[in-house]
Amino acid sequence: MNSLSGRTAIAGIGATEFSKESGRTELQLAAEAVHNALDDAGLNPADVDGMVTFTQDANQEIAVARETGIGDLSFFSRVEYGGGAACGTVMHAAMAVATGAATTVVCYRAFNERSGRRFGQPNAGLGGEPSSLGVEMSWHVPYGLMTPAAWVAMFARRYMHVYGATSEDFGRVAVAMRKHASTNPAAWFHNRPITLDDHQRSKWIVEPLHLLDCCQESDGAVALVVTSTDRARDLRRSPAVITAAAQGSATGQMMMTSFYRDDMTGLPEMGVVAGKLWSMSGLTPADIQTTILYDHFTPFVLCQLEELGFCPKGEAKDYIADAAIELGGRLPVNPNGGQLGEAYIHGMNGIAEAVRQLRGTAANQIPDTRNVVITAGTGVPTSGLILTTD
Repeated sequence: MNSLSGRTAIAGIGATEFSKESGRTELQLAAEAVHNALDDAGLNPADVDGMVTFTQDANQEIAVARETGIGDLSFFSRVEYGGGAACGTVMHAAMAVATGAATTVVCYRAFNERSGRRFGQPNAGLGGEPSSLGVEMSWHVPYGLMTPAAWVAMFARRYMHVYGATSEDFGRVAVAMRKHASTNPAAWFHNRPITLDDHQRSKWIVEPLHLLDCCQESDGAVALVVTSTDRARDLRRSPAVITAAAQGSATGQMMMTSFYRDDMTGLPEMGVVAGKLWSMSGLTPADIQTTILYDHFTPFVLCQLEELGFCPKGEAKDYIADAAIELGGRLPVNPNGGQLGEAYIHGMNGIAEAVRQLRGTAANQIPDTRNVVITAGTGVPTSGLILTTD
């Protein structure tokens, strides 16, 4: 990817309204987001010749193409590992454009998570699937450890034990995200901030995780248009240049249950991604004005700050003190409210927010934003991006 750095850009972003019950099919949501992204870029469906989505998306590329009027496709791809795919979709699109496999690629993610398939519900069948994942899960699921919240709670408890983090430290992340969402009109929790006391009084989901440590469930869709940087300069919006993109898995990796590593307090797969992003871009954490971190559960926001090098291992609780990750702080995190506050669209809405920050059009605009680092789902094989101004 080093030779591809800077050669591609995100030229258009589009989304549906984020809701708890859309009343529409996932295909309808995907089509609306794609139309909006193309309109944002000033392109027509006929200009698209590639599509990338998540393996978990219910909509086949050909179905979305038919629904939106997109014709022939010369490239299509699907990226694995749930939310870990978010930045990976952009990476696949960028590689396709830079190598000539396609000229313009749409990345999309759509689902009715709240009104349809609810990702956070227990699934006893996970431990019985005749697959490598089924074998992994058979060590945990039969004993009741069967939800993402429960899996992350195991990591969180160990992190607290080793580094002295507290539930209040996790709560500071939730408070910051809801504060940002409260001033973002597109956010589900617009005008609904919370206090640290609200966080502490919210019900337990799996100790040490409260309800307000867990992201929301959303209906909606987001789409992104990736093309060459040269072409993007001639389109409707200023380009968000893809300066670095990476995917990563680490030694002993499992699907959110990597409990057998010697150190169970970090996210080494994010460390793999971080190393690639910094080396590829030539940037350092000091060059970043704002970050978009995958905030499906608050403890993993702390771990990501450490893996990305914004602070040493175990010191994120101190790093975020005194509103450091809030608007006006040393490193504003998720100015849109993230998945805790805006919507949970598997991280794709975070990429759209990064583009808005670089364009200078965000609801909670961070002054003089030139470089943004973005992460995808954590606890799983993951991906990341650095987007910059042209």
